[in-house]
Amino acid sequence: MTEQNKNANRKTSTAGSTASKAASTAGKATESTKSAANGAASKATDAASAAASSTERAARAANGAARSAAKGVDAGRRAVVTASGQVAAGAKTAWTVIANRRLVAAGAAAGLTALTAASYAVGRRAERHTHGPLTRMTGGRI
Repeated sequence: MTEQNKNANRKTSTAGSTASKAASTAGKATESTKSAANGAASKATDAASAAASSTERAARAANGAARSAAKGVDAGRRAVVTASGQVAAGAKTAWTVIANRRLVAAGAAAGLTALTAASYAVGRRAERHTHGPLTRMTGGRI
């Protein structure tokens, strides 16, 4: 006996039922494929949106970096101009001193002489003692 003959209560499979099962399975597979495709498309859209957003942020950051670099270069240029102006002024002063060294030496000598004379005069005045009216009248003899 074959397998089909042993089990009398069992239905035999027919070509029609097999076809309907296949169609049902295909429909389910198609739906799950559509669902997966829609999910993938949604994820791709999200990824594209995120990439565009990242690109925009990167462009803004690069633009800000370029602006700050330009400001830094400008500040550096101004510092160099200021420093060169100060160096030029110092060099001019030094050249004037060197060119007029005789006058500078004469002025320094005159200043030193005046300082010495003033110091001597102040010291002599401090050395004097106070005298009373009688001693002043007699010229310091009494």
